[in-house]
Amino acid sequence: MARIRMPLKIVPARSAPKTASAGATERIVESITAAIVERRLMPGTKLSEQKIADIFQVSRTLVRQALNQLSRDRLVTLEPARGASVAMPSVDEAKQVFQVRAMLEGAMVRQLCALITDPQIAELRAHLSDEAAAVSRTDVPGRTRLLADFHVVLARMLGNEVLAQLLSDLLSRSSLIALMYQSSHSAAHSQDEHVRIVDALAARDASAAARRMEQHISAVEQNLRLDPHTADLFSALRPRG
Repeated sequence: MARIRMPLKIVPARSAPKTASAGATERIVESITAAIVERRLMPGTKLSEQKIADIFQVSRTLVRQALNQLSRDRLVTLEPARGASVAMPSVDEAKQVFQVRAMLEGAMVRQLCALITDPQIAELRAHLSDEAAAVSRTDVPGRTRLLADFHVVLARMLGNEVLAQLLSDLLSRSSLIALMYQSSHSAAHSQDEHVRIVDALAARDASAAARRMEQHISAVEQNLRLDPHTADLFSALRPRG
């Protein structure tokens, strides 16, 4: 059975202990984020405070805090009198997310080429093996999480936790976008592209690594249905024939 490796979080040496309420809020945030990334919660899904409170056995106040945090992360939309729901990203937002990812991740792998070690290459190869196994057994939640984690693992190999967290947030939004706009970019294609990126990193070829990362992100974006043929009202309603 393939190993599913989750990237480790870097914890500051003097981090203060979390209160019980803060821990519960974080648990709700992480659970909802994971459900979005793993495609178990769809865009527009209503998020009832009371139902979530019952699931996690906490107060609605803590649920509200979690939903507020997810709203700041652009994963949840809060509307007066209508409550919370999973966000529905616009076309413009979708394009901007992928534009930022291409800029950040191309520069990231270019820098990583100068620093990456052989043990880190071996770790990436093991991650690729886990990805391939998840793809082959049609483990949709597992493969979705692993394919996203690949990008965060690269950032953590640079030792840059700020970049890793930023990418994690962008990848969560990318998952929502893929759900919203019905991506036709297959998991197998993404996995193949990851292999080519790691090959370039192993060769310490910074230009190839950056080019392959940018091509990968561009391919994912191009396979989204971001340009539907939306006619004006007259064109949509005029009699045919």
